[in-house]
Amino acid sequence: MYQLTIIKDTIALHPTTFSQPVQQAIKGELNKKYADRVIPNVGLGVCVFDLLSVSEGKVRYVTFRLVVFRPFVSEVIVGTIKDCTEKVVIVSTGFFDDIVVPASLLPHPHAYDPNEKTHFWLASEAEAEPTETEMLDSELTDRLYLDRGEIVRVRIEDDEFHDDEPGPPKAVDGVYTRAKARRPPYEITASMATSGLGLIAWWNPQQ
Repeated sequence: MYQLTIIKDTIALHPTTFSQPVQQAIKGELNKKYADRVIPNVGLGVCVFDLLSVSEGKVRYVTFRLVVFRPFVSEVIVGTIKDCTEKVVIVSTGFFDDIVVPASLLPHPHAYDPNEKTHFWLASEAEAEPTETEMLDSELTDRLYLDRGEIVRVRIEDDEFHDDEPGPPKAVDGVYTRAKARRPPYEITASMATSGLGLIAWWNPQQ
C-alpha cells in the first residue's frame, strides 16, 4: 500500500527556519510541498522518509525518499464506505477518498435499493441467480446492505492518473462547449466481488 520513491528537488530555506537544524528545516519544507499531494504516475505523497543528499548554498539541491500511497494491483486494503450511487460505491481510507467500486465488481447477486440509496448483496445458495425484480422483492432480513460508514475490504484492480485542465468553457468552431466535470487527479478502481471482500462484519460477525 505504501512505497518509497526517490525524488530530486531544489529547496530555498526561509529565514524563519534558520534556527532549526538544516535537515529538519529541509524536511519541513519538503513535507509542505509533497505531503497530501498527488504526484503524477507515482502516487499520493504521505511524508518524507529520509534525505539522501543535500548540497550547500542558499538554494539547496536535495535528493530524498518520499513515502507514497499507491496500492499494487490485487492488494487487499481496508476502508470505509463514503458514498453510494446506482453505478458505484465510493470507499475512503480516511486520507484518500477516490477508491471506486463499480457496480459490476460488487458481490453477486446484488441490487440497488432506491429507498435506502445503497446496494445490497443477497447471499443465496440457489443455483439460479435471482433477477433484479426478485431481489427487490426479497425480505429485508435476507439483504446484506453496503451502508455508508461500514468498514470494508476491497481488492485493488487498477489505478489511473488524470490531468484535467480547469478553466472556462472553450469555443470550438464558434460554439462554446460546457467544460467536463473534473476527474480526481488519482483514482483507484477496486472490487468486492470475491469471497472475503465487502463488509468485514459479513465474515467476522463479532467485529
